[in-house]
Amino acid sequence: MHDLAKNPVQFGETAFTRKKLRREFTAKCFFGGMAALMVIPLILIVGHVVIQGWPSLSWEFLTTNPRLGGVKGGIWSIIVGTLYIVTISLFVSAPIGVLAAVYLNEYARESWFTRIVNLAVVNLAGVPSIVHGLFGLGAFVYAAGMGKSIVAASLTLAIMTLPVIIASTKEALSSVPMQFREACWNVGATRWQTIWRIVLPNSISGILTGVILQVSRAAGETAPVMLTGVAIFKGVEGTGLFLYDPFRDQCMALSMHLYYIATQAHNAAPSLPFAIATVMIVLVLFVNATAIAFRSWLRGRKKW
Repeated sequence: MHDLAKNPVQFGETAFTRKKLRREFTAKCFFGGMAALMVIPLILIVGHVVIQGWPSLSWEFLTTNPRLGGVKGGIWSIIVGTLYIVTISLFVSAPIGVLAAVYLNEYARESWFTRIVNLAVVNLAGVPSIVHGLFGLGAFVYAAGMGKSIVAASLTLAIMTLPVIIASTKEALSSVPMQFREACWNVGATRWQTIWRIVLPNSISGILTGVILQVSRAAGETAPVMLTGVAIFKGVEGTGLFLYDPFRDQCMALSMHLYYIATQAHNAAPSLPFAIATVMIVLVLFVNATAIAFRSWLRGRKKW
């Protein structure tokens, strides 16, 4: 006790400890700076787009149809066309992608066939979107006789986004502990009962991640839909939700309309392209935020 009283800093910070804390603080600042470098440009870009497009943004702009080749009027029918394309492509690609991932992760054994399938999925993810557009033009517009229509454009987008859904679903299924499966098998459950009752409910939040990415990509693609089912301008009467026949009609889409207004419509208001871009950003953020909130709710219900 006498020695401790004479040397009270015996159990205090040493030079070695202070050195470690300085290194920890330096690393924290460095990685925080890297995170800021990703977020700050995004904030600046979105802020610039919104500020530049603000003069054209109004309730009338959102709820009326375009006129005079798209340089006047609003974008209601264009929003509806975008929703048609994204929704149909989602309803096609999500079930196929999830079922394919379930087969590859839960049923398929390691063989030359599964290796070829996995390689095809990886390569399909790297194919440029314009190539998907040419494939959709040949396969759906001409070979399948669909013509240039909303369904042809949606199917093209569905094929383009399949690899993302398959890859994310496989990761989500792999994250479910094997002990869950073994416990089910030990009490007599079949493989399908285990997948349906245990594996899929515990991996649904990860599956939604792939769906979120699919929605964002499908809403912003131009080349595939330009070749298969989207028109530069299409006059539409009315402002409801049922403006198009998906099997016969072409439609207008936000991505294609933005490209046309920004590059070819020389008599459009300077703020119009930025206003269209703002609407695209808000729609994608809204869909993503809804899916993320649902995913977070599902994660909160997990028992492990």
